[in-house]
Amino acid sequence: MARTESNMIPLGEKAPAFSLPDVVSGKTRTLDELKSDIATVIMFICNHCPFVKHVQAELVRLANDYMPKGISFVAINSNDAEKYPDDSPERMKEVAEERKYPFPYLYDESQDTARAYRAACTPDFYIFDKDLKLVYRGQLDDSRPGNDLPVTGASIRSALDNLLEGKPVSADQKPSIGCNIKWKES
Repeated sequence: MARTESNMIPLGEKAPAFSLPDVVSGKTRTLDELKSDIATVIMFICNHCPFVKHVQAELVRLANDYMPKGISFVAINSNDAEKYPDDSPERMKEVAEERKYPFPYLYDESQDTARAYRAACTPDFYIFDKDLKLVYRGQLDDSRPGNDLPVTGASIRSALDNLLEGKPVSADQKPSIGCNIKWKES
């Protein structure tokens, strides 16, 4: 499993717009309709990556803890489903239903959304404030497969708690580490 770090893009950047199919509902969803007036968490995930599997339960807990507080969560899979059939829309729907994802799970077949966000790995996390300005990018927490640290979501939880309390989010942020996004050959 290749270990790839997220691109630590500049804080303050505006969230790129998207319009992508939700594999569970079959509806096309847009950033404008999914964003929150408090904060929006965009997660690039997939089905087959061991780094994502390691944190799946916490992603559900995190969303269930913060969605009632007005924070939006959106998961996007941008992997090449031809080469990685576990990441096909059909399998995405199965995983979303098995894991009871409380957030939309969108399929970025063209990979344009991943490119616009400069996503590099799965999982890769971005938090945007009420104005859709980037306030956090990086890891869920310090846990990784095999390092025996508990999966707590501490890094994301801290950023979200600060936003909810009207405090600035610390700019001291660590990149996420995971499998590289499986890009299509051009």
